[in-house]
Amino acid sequence: MTEAIVREIELRAKYLNENDGKRPVIDSIYFGGGTPSLLNDVELQLIFSELQKQFQFSPTIECTLEANPDDLTHEKLQELANSPVNRLSIGIQSFDDADLKYMNRAHNAQEALQCISWAKEAGFDAISIDLIYGTPGLSNDRWKSQLERFKEMDLPHLSSYCLTVEENTALHHQIKTGKSAPVDDVAAEEHFKILMQWAKENGYEHYEISNLCKPGHRAVHNSSYWKSKSYLGVGPSAHSFNGESREWNVANNAKYIKAIQQDELPSKKEMLTKSQHFNEVVMTSLRTIWGIDLKVIETRFGPTFYAHLLLEARHAIASDLVRLDRNMMCLTDAGRLVADRISSDLFIVE
Repeated sequence: MTEAIVREIELRAKYLNENDGKRPVIDSIYFGGGTPSLLNDVELQLIFSELQKQFQFSPTIECTLEANPDDLTHEKLQELANSPVNRLSIGIQSFDDADLKYMNRAHNAQEALQCISWAKEAGFDAISIDLIYGTPGLSNDRWKSQLERFKEMDLPHLSSYCLTVEENTALHHQIKTGKSAPVDDVAAEEHFKILMQWAKENGYEHYEISNLCKPGHRAVHNSSYWKSKSYLGVGPSAHSFNGESREWNVANNAKYIKAIQQDELPSKKEMLTKSQHFNEVVMTSLRTIWGIDLKVIETRFGPTFYAHLLLEARHAIASDLVRLDRNMMCLTDAGRLVADRISSDLFIVE
């Protein structure tokens, strides 16, 4: 698999080429999806070596690796500290054993705390963790205590998501068969309100619906996505975007490796229409603290799209779900609770 990933980087290096004959400068590398922490130091170095051969690294490049707490042993963290990885995104999910058991996580609360301590000892300052709300039985007080525990750990970044139950998972089966309680949407909304208020009271920038940070610690990778910047995805199931088209690799390890060994790209491609690109910009931008730049909409898409956006936003503005601040269109706190609905109302349907 590592050899195939390295070869794909070589095959697809020109995807981000700006046609000036130089190697593109990249400011973010993100190892995510699956369990990238299974890569050993030799495998990581092979991938980084190929990336450095094909691209120029920004002096301030952010290299993030996703990991579960049970994968981050003391030895593993020392390995990562000696690699170009300079940021960790750890799937803590909860500091409460009852929640972790409900979500069928492999780690417990003590292991969650331990891996963060070890990560700091290894020299990692840039650490982000995930916390999940909306789990059955999670009271408002217990959710507040989760956030306070995060604050006590003095970490720069938090990603917080409402529990979603995917089909064909163990949790989905348990809920379907009545062995586990379903997600409580009313409680989840209260938890999100608490999250917004907590961020304001404690000085965290709630810069995207699911992401909070200390000032100056926004995730480069995530922010680039919300700003519709180009990105190259490598590996099975990986997605790429260059402003005009979207590509995605086959979601099968064996088929992926076989194709790459034959110097074939196991991907499909979709050219975005102007309306699809507009909808994507609306959806991603509206989730952020900076919102939709109306000047960008008018310049990039033209007066017809600009007029459509203002027309369709009238009801949300009148309902105090969306506000206009100079040339920016942003969600209010109330709007954040129904962000997906507002975005879909603003879409252009072909």
